[in-house]
Amino acid sequence: MPVFLTTTDDAFETQFKALLGAKREDSPDVDHIVAGIIADVRDRGDAAVIELTSKFDRLDLTPETMSFSPEDVDRIIADVPEAEREALQLAADRIRAYHERQLPQDESWTDASGATLGWRWTPVSAAGLYVPGGLASYPSSVLMNAIPAKVAGVPRLAITVPTPGGVVNPLVLLAARISGVDEIYRIGGAQAVAALAYGTGTIAPVDKITGPGNAFVAAAKRRVFGKVGIDMIAGPSEILVIADGDNDPDWIALDLMSQAEHDESAQSLLITTDAAFGRAVAEAVEKRLETLDRRAIAGASWRDYGAVITVRDLDEAAALSNRIAPEHLELCVADPDALCDKITHAGAIFLGKWTPEAIGDYVGGPNHVLPTARSARFSSGLSVMDFVKRTTLSKMTLQSLKAIGPAAEVLAQSESLEAHGLSVTARLKSLNE
Repeated sequence: MPVFLTTTDDAFETQFKALLGAKREDSPDVDHIVAGIIADVRDRGDAAVIELTSKFDRLDLTPETMSFSPEDVDRIIADVPEAEREALQLAADRIRAYHERQLPQDESWTDASGATLGWRWTPVSAAGLYVPGGLASYPSSVLMNAIPAKVAGVPRLAITVPTPGGVVNPLVLLAARISGVDEIYRIGGAQAVAALAYGTGTIAPVDKITGPGNAFVAAAKRRVFGKVGIDMIAGPSEILVIADGDNDPDWIALDLMSQAEHDESAQSLLITTDAAFGRAVAEAVEKRLETLDRRAIAGASWRDYGAVITVRDLDEAAALSNRIAPEHLELCVADPDALCDKITHAGAIFLGKWTPEAIGDYVGGPNHVLPTARSARFSSGLSVMDFVKRTTLSKMTLQSLKAIGPAAEVLAQSESLEAHGLSVTARLKSLNE
């Protein structure tokens, strides 16, 4: 059973802090193993990747078969059922339309001194997307990572997707095709991250790596950060539902289970103003756990990390939500827009009882790659902005340099950086010669 908390209890603050501080990840310490894999790939390139793929994925490759050819993709996706093909296309169209609105604008202006200032945005030259294989092989994640990159204008997008034993998920390849992915490699693990970061004989290096993975992938992304950019190190999934009593308990139970079924370390929380409703939701969860296909995983998540919190009012609910800073936040209340105005920390917000979080995972439009582990306090979900960078622009005239240059000379002298100041002084002196 989950934890039941009530804000009117004297012990609530202690209990709530314990809930926030609960360690939900039990990842093995694999950094030393990953360091060796990365060094091996840097030294031996394709040979190391091929050996590691044979060892971990039971798949024997050559440099020529490391990637899927366009003909391979055509053959594999040919048998995707039409309903799934149409659903994936609908999702892609909505995700693309949403992210096109995120494209930033270049700016340029001339200030009072006569200097022209501004900035421009340009995409990274190449991005790599890591796609998990096996049970966690999600075509929706391909769309969510690849489409923003292509909308940003990234010229080259490569994905790596492990195919243990040669088993391929056709929907993953179809999602890559729909998204405009340029290269698809059938490799995974830390060796795939290393190959994307440093390059091999077959795989050219990229500038940024995005996408989720296991402990080895996460450790590899940490290690290559600086050589390349990364999106984030994502933790287990989370959902917080704030609901009043005017909801169907079974609907809310299913929303909570939608994240619990991801991972035994996932966390599903309910905050409600109605204690009886909270108990009804917990009962509905238990009933659903009798039949869910992934009931072993969802049940463990709900048992170990779930919570039902009863609050005095929605203001108190918003305050607690901001302390939790959840990855996903559902506002199933009479006036979700008013409550939304009080939320400052959340990865994604779903307003009203007709907006289940699952819509956001697939066809809503906003990105489902979101900050976890309370990092929504200081970070955002994946977007077009992750695949562009801003370059500032400055252009002085004789008049503007005369107007602001002397201040630069003074500041350079105060910092004992003589050449800095002289680079301005030399130009100003030339005006008097």
